[in-house]
Amino acid sequence: MPTDVEALSTVADYQFGAGAGAALFSGEVRIQRTSSGRPQQILADGDRVVSYGTDGRFTLGVAGGHRLQTALPTPAARVVVGDDSEPFVREGRNAFAKFVRAVDPAVRPGDEVLVEHEDGDLIAVGRAELSADAMADFETGMAVKVRNGVPE
Repeated sequence: MPTDVEALSTVADYQFGAGAGAALFSGEVRIQRTSSGRPQQILADGDRVVSYGTDGRFTLGVAGGHRLQTALPTPAARVVVGDDSEPFVREGRNAFAKFVRAVDPAVRPGDEVLVEHEDGDLIAVGRAELSADAMADFETGMAVKVRNGVPE
């Protein structure tokens, strides 16, 4: 029977791609549980990497975003924005379609994504609100609902 970390790692590999589980859950992993015993917050080396939702999917923390950025090949799970929106997204404001410069073609609405600046810096983590095609085509609308910005 797999350990909790192995099971969570399998879910991460399925959600984000091969190697994501190993990247997210390396180091000293601590699992905070609900009163019923279900995993809720997963911390690695003292930082929250992900939360485990009741829907069986992870939501990324900033530490998890940094770990995935290192582990996943570009453009996997990424939405890239330019200078116009970078300071706002870093503050935790949402990323809009008109400012998206590039996006992983596999991104679908509801996916957890990394928001990067054109220079490769991670500036936020959040949930895609549009598909990759829509982000590329639309001039209006929210592309990513930012959960956490990454201050400079």
